[in-house]
Amino acid sequence: MSKPKLPTRATLPPMSCFGCQNRDRTEWCVLAEDDVALIDKSKAAKAYQPGQILYNQGDPCRGIFCIESGTVAIRKMDAEGSSKILRLAHAGMTLGYADYFGDKGYNGNAESLDAVTACFIDRNSLRTLLDHNPALGLRFLRHIAEDLKDAEESSMQQALYTVRIRLAHLLLTLKDHYASVDEDGTIVMSLPMTRQDIAALLGARPETIYRTIQQMETDKVVNFSGHTVIIPDLDLLLDEIEAPSERGDAAD
Repeated sequence: MSKPKLPTRATLPPMSCFGCQNRDRTEWCVLAEDDVALIDKSKAAKAYQPGQILYNQGDPCRGIFCIESGTVAIRKMDAEGSSKILRLAHAGMTLGYADYFGDKGYNGNAESLDAVTACFIDRNSLRTLLDHNPALGLRFLRHIAEDLKDAEESSMQQALYTVRIRLAHLLLTLKDHYASVDEDGTIVMSLPMTRQDIAALLGARPETIYRTIQQMETDKVVNFSGHTVIIPDLDLLLDEIEAPSERGDAAD
């Protein structure tokens, strides 16, 4: 069976790296002006629709991607074709740098969850940047170390925390990217992922996620309606992670 054909990615007009709002808070902040000018000249900016692929697992690492806007999920495929979300990447984050240094191809699929704008920097241009400015390489290596620490923290959470606490953690993280606040203080989020995706990200079975959501709705902590999540009282959600649960929450 042939794979469904995705829409063609749109090449965008040149966007200046000098005016990038994300640069000062990323590893790229160490670049001198001539290095930034090199990126400006060599990068390619593209727009991706929800569900489009930035790169595929196993493909040679031809370069890295800087996310200008939107959210990208990194999915790992097993031998049977099942996938699991390893992590999410948001605006200001860089994808593919660990694969570049590992030199063994991309370690997962990078899939846009919503409308994404990203700049691609080919490996030859990146190599030139690293030669000109070794501080950039140190920044990337530091980021790899942070990724390993985050992976260890995630494993610890899955071992020690209930699904309910892990879900509360995830909602609080996504709130910073997708939430708006009504006049009465109610927080409204439009999530770019399905409940199946949430289950995969949290290392839980989908039925466990459904049951946990029902419990949290009964306790009036959150309300799910499709991709929309309503948080009537942020303090109630924060209470979920500030003390161990005594409610006998669902465990996967």
